[in-house]
Amino acid sequence: MKKNIAIIMGGYSSEYEISLKSGNVVFESLDESKYNIYRIHIFKDKWVYVNDNDNEFPIDKNDFSVSINGTKTTFDCVFNAIHGSPGEDGFMQGYFELINMPHTSCGMYQATLTFNKRDCLSVLKPYGIKAAESFYLNLGDTINEDAIINKVGLPCFVKANKAGSSFGITKVYKKEDLQNAIKVAYKEDDEIIIESFLDGTEVSVGVITYKGETKVLPITEIISNNDFFDYKAKYLGESEEITPARLSAAEEEKVNIVAKKVYEVLKLTGFSRSEYIFKDGEPHLVEVNTVPGLTRESILPQQVIAANISLADFFGNAIEEALR
Repeated sequence: MKKNIAIIMGGYSSEYEISLKSGNVVFESLDESKYNIYRIHIFKDKWVYVNDNDNEFPIDKNDFSVSINGTKTTFDCVFNAIHGSPGEDGFMQGYFELINMPHTSCGMYQATLTFNKRDCLSVLKPYGIKAAESFYLNLGDTINEDAIINKVGLPCFVKANKAGSSFGITKVYKKEDLQNAIKVAYKEDDEIIIESFLDGTEVSVGVITYKGETKVLPITEIISNNDFFDYKAKYLGESEEITPARLSAAEEEKVNIVAKKVYEVLKLTGFSRSEYIFKDGEPHLVEVNTVPGLTRESILPQQVIAANISLADFFGNAIEEALR
């Protein structure tokens, strides 16, 4: 008997448009001979099932069911394709865990932790995971520009602490540009992380649970046509992404070991993608994404295909792992 699978997409953050694209790629790729597939749009003002004619049916939040023309439909598993809040920061994970609903993303604590860049880096530091020098600010803190620059140097990156797709991030070259960059970041979040610039090869590493085993996917080298890997570089084709990355055997081995260690130390499940920049031959962690982009242009699907795994198999495996 076919399983009923809900693909949740949309969300409450600036990333909702990308999430809708990701969710639709999953919808188009999953094997319809195995699954009954339902697109669920999650927005602040509505949670709805959207059918092929774009008709909407409200979700009952008590048990995450939907009544379609008088017939109640429940789901066996949820495929999470929401980037940002509430799909990547622990809220949906907590909700599904409360109602005992299998889902494809990591657990609630892991999602909350990895979505908070500075907390995630702090947890991983004792395990020898290297990262850029950083300075933290909360909304309302006094901004001491000299203290910031003394700690992280110039140029530096000013980032919203809890945001994805490079929203709220600015590369700062001059002291006088710091205040404006901080304002930009505060539009996305009330916490900020300011990091030193790491000048080196940037790579993205997908790590997944595949058929019960932790699997590191082929590495992607990122060469942005812009000043850094910003939104336009990620989603509007303004970057070159080379899979597999042009790394030495030693560099590849190092980043594979680190990426697998990060996945296992954090007790992640499902699929993830972490970013690294090489400095002095060592990979430095930038961030961990637990609901990475799944559009056809996104990095993780490129890596899956390079590993000779079809998208139908990859997405189906995520569901089977969740059901297991």
